[in-house]
Amino acid sequence: MKTLFTRRTIIIAAVALLIAVITIVSVNLFDSGGPITIVGNALSGPFRALSSSVARTFESIYSSIYRYEDLLRRYDELMNDYNSIGRAAREADELLTEVNMLRAILGFAERHGGLVLEDARVEGWGSSNFASSFRINKGYANSEKPIARGNCVITEYGVLIGLITDISAISSTVVSVLDTTFSAGALVGDTEGSVTVKGDFSLMSEGLLLLDHFDDDHIVLPGDTIVTSGAGGILPVGLVIGEVVEVNRHSTGVGRYATVAPMRAIDLTIADVFIVISFGND
Repeated sequence: MKTLFTRRTIIIAAVALLIAVITIVSVNLFDSGGPITIVGNALSGPFRALSSSVARTFESIYSSIYRYEDLLRRYDELMNDYNSIGRAAREADELLTEVNMLRAILGFAERHGGLVLEDARVEGWGSSNFASSFRINKGYANSEKPIARGNCVITEYGVLIGLITDISAISSTVVSVLDTTFSAGALVGDTEGSVTVKGDFSLMSEGLLLLDHFDDDHIVLPGDTIVTSGAGGILPVGLVIGEVVEVNRHSTGVGRYATVAPMRAIDLTIADVFIVISFGND
């Protein structure tokens, strides 16, 4: 057994020596790695090509990942810029709205120099289907000027939207011009003589008022503007109420009536209002 092992060792050593000699001779004769080197290169070529391809693939993946992260960073930057521009635009819109409101108030005050106003804000709306009312955040304890029942409530453009009917310490109830309890003397277009505009239950759900019982001497046409007449000294002169929508004759044949759309829609979009504390009718 020991002799066999020794022989096998000698044979392996001899083969290794022979390969080494052949390699040295081939390098000297062929100026290359010799047949063994060539065979080795041939066998390892596909593996080198595969490794090179894998390396290029990983380089491409890394490059794509880097570009993706760069795009994400750029996207975040653009979104931040967009949000900043959006905030600036909203602030500009709010400022413009406030400027327009103040301009309208000044213009209205110039046309109605005798008005004393108290600003207020709508806090909520009544839930009854048989009435149209809202609540404002001014009462007898928190208003700068003394308010009273019967004071009218207007928009910044001088549009009449309601009358105060109830006052508590920090809030007041206002019935809108659509409510069945509302009634006011009015002027139509250029026609002389006061007529009556009022809330009507059958029209309230349609957001309309009633201009009732005027005779043929009053020229009333669709599109005519309805303003307060100041009759009775309860309301200022010239507050805009609405616009004539349709004119009809009563079924009895005596007198006519018209439906009127409020100049300012009576709905949840009403926010800032003004209480007319006192006035001097022209």
